[in-house]
Amino acid sequence: MSTQPSAASRTLTVAGIEVARIGLGTNRLTSTPGNHEFLREAVEAGPGMIDTAHVYSGGDSERAIGEALSPKPDGLVIATKGGYSGRGSPEELRAQIEQSLESLRTDVIDLYYLHRVDPETPLEVSLGVIAEYRDAGRIKEVGVSAVSVEQVEAARRVVPIAAVQNHYNVADRGSDDVVDYCEENGIVFVPYYPLKGGGPPGLEEVAESHGMSPEQIALAWLLRRSLVTLPIPGTLSIDHLREDLSALEIELTDEEFEALS
Repeated sequence: MSTQPSAASRTLTVAGIEVARIGLGTNRLTSTPGNHEFLREAVEAGPGMIDTAHVYSGGDSERAIGEALSPKPDGLVIATKGGYSGRGSPEELRAQIEQSLESLRTDVIDLYYLHRVDPETPLEVSLGVIAEYRDAGRIKEVGVSAVSVEQVEAARRVVPIAAVQNHYNVADRGSDDVVDYCEENGIVFVPYYPLKGGGPPGLEEVAESHGMSPEQIALAWLLRRSLVTLPIPGTLSIDHLREDLSALEIELTDEEFEALS
């Protein structure tokens, strides 16, 4: 399944805010004056959604975002995650959510994902904690990460799921069924590592024909793959971020899309 992008399909609504369909990943972000300035420039460039997590850079990623961007600018969604690596118990999740609220210097988190399903804690128990914060108005929308279709369905029986974040790109199609499920059910699909692993034969040729880089074409492929995709390439360079965002303007032909698929 694929859909041809248009001006109207370059945005999605997340947490009630219309954002560009390319966000910013911050797994390497640390809290330095230079990175604070980068974040402010990034907001001006217009990714719309910044993605972080409790564990990124030992918590420094969230702290940097809070220090640089609080109070949060209008039109920006900040998404974070908790419960990584077997830390999805109610006690640990509550502590992580509270820490994220403090680090991000906010009263409300726009989008909060369960970072990983904890093999020692039932999914409904972990999500039940996040649902409590949603019901209390401390979290706007809930997501899940690194999940199967069956796990998304189970999650939706506990709390409305607004977004799914899985490893997915033009070279790694292991979540094809999850992308299709998200599209069918109006759930935003956020590919992480959207540029990892290179690409199929023909990527360089398509890039050359558009006068773009292979990375920009790989992002354009993700945008064409489904209208619910919102990739979050990570960078600490404002120039690279602007290059990533320019993929929103690329329109692949049917032949190019199929050749890369």
